[in-house]
Parts: sequence; C-alpha cells; structure tokens
Amino acid sequence: MLARDETQLPLKTTPLHALHLARGGKMVPFAGYEMPVQYGPGVLKEHLHTRAHAGLFDVSHMGQIELRAKSGRLEDAATALERLVPQDIVALAPGRQRYAQFTNAAGGILDDLMVANLGDRLFLVVNAACKDADEAHLRAQLSDACEIATLPNRALLALQGPQAEAVLAKFCADVAALKFMDVAALRVMDLDCMVSRSGYTGEDGFEISVPAEGAAALATALLDNPDVLLIGLGARDSLRLEAGLCLYGHDIDTTTTPVEAALTWSIQKSRRTGGARAGGFPGADVILAQLDGGAPRQRVGLKPEGRAPVRDNAPLFADATTTPIGTVTSGGFGPSVNAPVAMGYLPTAQAALGGTVFAEVRGQRLPLRVAPLPFVSHGYKR
Repeated sequence: MLARDETQLPLKTTPLHALHLARGGKMVPFAGYEMPVQYGPGVLKEHLHTRAHAGLFDVSHMGQIELRAKSGRLEDAATALERLVPQDIVALAPGRQRYAQFTNAAGGILDDLMVANLGDRLFLVVNAACKDADEAHLRAQLSDACEIATLPNRALLALQGPQAEAVLAKFCADVAALKFMDVAALRVMDLDCMVSRSGYTGEDGFEISVPAEGAAALATALLDNPDVLLIGLGARDSLRLEAGLCLYGHDIDTTTTPVEAALTWSIQKSRRTGGARAGGFPGADVILAQLDGGAPRQRVGLKPEGRAPVRDNAPLFADATTTPIGTVTSGGFGPSVNAPVAMGYLPTAQAALGGTVFAEVRGQRLPLRVAPLPFVSHGYKR
C-alpha cells in the first residue's frame, strides 16, 4: 500500500496533521508525507464503519491543479488536455468530472487523475507521489495553450459511506442534489469549497476541496457526528481493493496500458478508432490497437481458496511449472467479504472468470480463483 518513495525525507505534513496526532493516529511515511495509517479502533473497524456509516479521510497530500485556457475559452483547455489523455474532455459538461490517465509513448500510465469542468477552468486531482512530475508534464506540454496553477493552500477531505450525504447535508443542503461524478462550488461552514460526489472506496460519498486554514474546523465538525469515524490509509487501501479500484504504482504504472488494466470503460468512443477525435494522445497507436484487437494480458480479480492473504508481488503460475505467467499487484484481507482478495495480471488466455491459478507464498503454491470485480458492489448515487 505504501508508495515507492516512502523513505523520502524530510516528510511533509497536511493541514490536519495536529488533528491526526490528537486523535491517536499512527503516523507513517507515505508519498513523502507523514500520514495516519490507522487510529485507535484499528483497520478492521475503520473499514467496516465506512461501509456501514461514514468515514472521513484526509487526502490533502493529493495534488490539486487548475488549467485555464489562455484564450479564455474552456474548450481550448479541454482540447489541450486531450493531447495528454485518451479521454473525451471536450464533451465533459460543466459540473461534471471524469476519470482519466496520463499516458506515455508506449501506452503506459504515467498517473491516473480526476478531471472536472468548473465552467471557466478545468480542475485536476492527481496522485501525491506523482504530483510534481504531473505538474512538470503539464507545463512542458500545455504551456502554449494553458495557464497551469497548483493549489497548495487547499486541503482535500473525503467523506465516504452510506451516511455521507446525511452528514454533509447538515452543513450544506445543496450536496443532496449531486449525483455520482457531479462537482459544484458550494459554501460549507462558510468556507468556499469544491465538492464532488466521488471517492475511492466504492461507497457513496464526497471529496471536498477546502481552504487549508478551514480544513481542521470542517473535519472536527464532521467528526462531531457519531456516524463519522476518522479513517487511515490502511482501511482506505482495503476499501479500494474490495471495490476493485487501482492503486497507482501497484495495479497500474508506466508498464501497464489502460486496456491491460481493464480501464477501457474510461475511454470514450470519440477518442477511439473511427471517433471524432480518435488518437492524438501519447501511445495512441498501442492503446487503439489493443482496444481494437485485444491486449496480451488483463488485470483480474483473484480470490484465494483459503484464509491466507496473498500479497502484492507474489508470482502467479498456471500449474506446478516453474515459469510465472503473472503477478499479484494488490492483495490482502477483505473485511466486508470476510475473506482474502487480490488483483493481478494474467495472460488474456488465462484470464477467464472461474479459472484457477497458483500464487507462490513462502515456498508454497496456493490456489486462487479468477473472480469478477468488484468484490463488493459499488454504492454510488447515480
């Protein structure tokens, strides 16, 4: 779960750092930040509380970036961003956001991100470990058409779970009108916030971009509701794994294409072969060929046959032979399904649902069944 650069020093902190310490957070290095991996209740209780009620996550380490077209026309900013991602940004309506990926010349994924249309500008949320590289990438490629501004003075909170709407609506009644992937500028506790109905748990919920100086007060007010529990990185990871969501640096990276990663749903027809704006993004030849003819491997769900979790980097085998055919990229115990779950890559020929492969764990071969994703149904408000 921890980022590849977890030993980076000195560690940065988020605007909620003092709150984490006061609430008993167990702090660990993550993507260059000191972040809470869990609190007193522990990962299992935090996970289950989020599924049943509402969990509050500090995701202020993520990067927040705005793009404005130098022409003043939003469509010019959208057209420019389409140079870097395989998604349709031009058709993204005001007040909506979309999941996207920055790709490289080989079709690999430099980072995955959220893109929102705020009417006069585009708002991007990128991964913490990649945000400096992402900013440099945007400046190198889009400075001819766009003004690019990072937002270091804003925090980001995620309120997730079936009670999230009821909790947040007490501070801003307008959130109840938002549907999944809607985004709006709203006043929450007299703070100018950008609220999206989205998240990284598979549950209904919101991500709230808030001025840094007001983040602790907003978090404290939300936590005053007995339905809300502060949640650390440990449960965030188990929740997203059960939801079948990718973690950058594990399930997707510069060596995996969106097609291999089973993210084809995120690439709209307009950017595919025969579409109105087909191609034109890095690695388009590779990605379009895989969309049309299939990829050599696929990200799949895996259910170990037993109680022992299979962790990431475990090699996968078709049988008792010594040649691996794939790798587990995320794995652990799924508290909601009360069983171990995992994701990994297999050759397309071995990726059919119901098939059996074997993971090598401490010198033993453990059987796993290829299973559908997600492991827990999504609870989004459509």
